[in-house]
Amino acid sequence: MITRRSALATGLLVAMPAVLRAQSGPVAIVGAGAAGLAAAEILRQAGHPFTILEARDRIGGRAHTDRSLGADTPFDAGAQYIHWAERNPWSAIAREAQATSTDQDGWARTLFIDGRPATDAERARRRAGFAGLDAVLAPKGADASLAAEARAAGDDAVAATSGLSRLSLGEDPDRVSAADYERLWSGTDLWVDGYGDLVARRYAHMPVRLSCAVSAIDWSGRGVRLHMPGGTLEAVAAIVTVPVGVLKAGAISFAPRLPDATLSALDGLSMGAYTKIALRLDPPKVDARAVGDAVSVAHDGPTIYFEMGPFGHPVAVANLGGDLARDLCNAGDRAAIALATERLSAILGAQAGGAVRGGRLVGWWTDPHARGSYSIAAPGHAGARDALRAPVGERIVFAGEALAGGGAMTVGGATLDGERAAREVLKRLPG
Repeated sequence: MITRRSALATGLLVAMPAVLRAQSGPVAIVGAGAAGLAAAEILRQAGHPFTILEARDRIGGRAHTDRSLGADTPFDAGAQYIHWAERNPWSAIAREAQATSTDQDGWARTLFIDGRPATDAERARRRAGFAGLDAVLAPKGADASLAAEARAAGDDAVAATSGLSRLSLGEDPDRVSAADYERLWSGTDLWVDGYGDLVARRYAHMPVRLSCAVSAIDWSGRGVRLHMPGGTLEAVAAIVTVPVGVLKAGAISFAPRLPDATLSALDGLSMGAYTKIALRLDPPKVDARAVGDAVSVAHDGPTIYFEMGPFGHPVAVANLGGDLARDLCNAGDRAAIALATERLSAILGAQAGGAVRGGRLVGWWTDPHARGSYSIAAPGHAGARDALRAPVGERIVFAGEALAGGGAMTVGGATLDGERAAREVLKRLPG
């Protein structure tokens, strides 16, 4: 599984007007994921009042350690890697918290094709396809798709790019901007045991109104009015950190409507469908760590990457993405768990029959509070992330992983962008 985050990041900050028109009141933060929590921490340190409104019954957003398969079987349903660890603020946080992590990376130990072990020749061809992808996918001028860049390099590069795009970005390569992909930061990837737990512990002190979904934001007056079940909140400004998928679905209405430039930026972004299916294993029947990570390729179905026994937990986590992952999310838990179990059984062999004791589909695509895994810039829209940073009406600022430039699609990027948004608001508040 490749988790590349390439270099060449640019960060265009669009300055806000000189002064926010409302003269007092809290800053409203919509969303208690990494971006919203990081923004709140900046405001807290500055001594400015704020209110965090979160639609879920927990904090962390798409960073969440799931224990639905048992207390002894935790797995990260969302983010699990501290990408570009050399500059990622979560590296120091993880060290301070003494979180268990590893920089283990490389090829899966086994490759299965249509339910059978791959031949040496097939394995060699797959490796050859991945070799040199950095050069193959470097934009040649126009803001083309990853698929278009790969086609110029031949069939092996096309196959490798499809695997990379779906298993790293959660999207089919024809919908991914090669220019945006190229700007993503690279570096060491630290795999954390309980990234979601780490985020939750870091911000456990933060006051958050849970199960409080904002349905509308009125910015027609001097400040903003946020509507939610049970009442309305008046604030001097709003930092909106919900995922792009939620904004595009119209889950939050804006009055007046958002400016054309903001809507155009949103049009250039979409959400990938990175999906996980966790299978609880019976340790006496199978030693997942002995099996090792594996890739299962099917010509008539999704390619699945299995993480086997991460950090010694009795679980196999199937990872997949793209349109076939969307289909599986729409089909629901039973179908997803059945497919993952079938593919895993072929890898484990007959001696491991009955090793699966339960399953859990993590379908971010069908989650109403996410509407996808993380943001994707479409071909021809590599500038959309920067454009979305422009404030709306002096008092609405968007923030999150979608606006994080080279840090997009990561918890670290969301954190940095939440801090950026809070500092921009503070600059324009009366002293």
